[in-house]
Amino acid sequence: MSMKTSVDVPAARALIAADPGVLVVDVRTPGEFGSAHIPGAVNLPLDQVDAHLRRIVADAGGTMLLICQSGGRATRAHTALTRAGLTDVVVLEGGMNAWTGAGAPTASAACPIPGTRAQSWGLERQVRLVAGGAVAASVLASIWWPPARFIAGFVGAGLTFAAVTDTCAMGMALAKLPYNRTRDLDIDAVIARLRGGEARA
Repeated sequence: MSMKTSVDVPAARALIAADPGVLVVDVRTPGEFGSAHIPGAVNLPLDQVDAHLRRIVADAGGTMLLICQSGGRATRAHTALTRAGLTDVVVLEGGMNAWTGAGAPTASAACPIPGTRAQSWGLERQVRLVAGGAVAASVLASIWWPPARFIAGFVGAGLTFAAVTDTCAMGMALAKLPYNRTRDLDIDAVIARLRGGEARA
């Protein structure tokens, strides 16, 4: 495989079709994964990649294709994994947004993932809700307390910084909430699926 760090949707589909050993690893939250994911993908949230980095690098048994919603979290996982010594790993450019936008097939959980709800909101949608709510509330509050308008400005500056740097501190914070996590994630089972290229069984 080439040393590319990312691939577009057509290249990713060709890679998956040509190599049954490709490990499709979705680093989004369990709720996002349950709503829609690439068929055969295994869910390994970003915080679990960080927590079990050495085990993942030691046990990964094939080319790893990293997926998230838009590419940011997968890129962070890619950086961590490659710095730890994993070389055969690429990121899907544009993440699930690009995958679904291209009309590529998806799967969803038949029932809620333990610790989550069916059709959970993705992190990007949650960020829009929190940011929009904060702006609306601060503008309304500024009628009685004028300095509250600066909260709206702060949120706007934060969103601008997130766009420029392709990061989102609010999203990372929301990902740590119990709603976006599962207490029943069996990390041993997930890593076992990575071992020997079994993620798309």
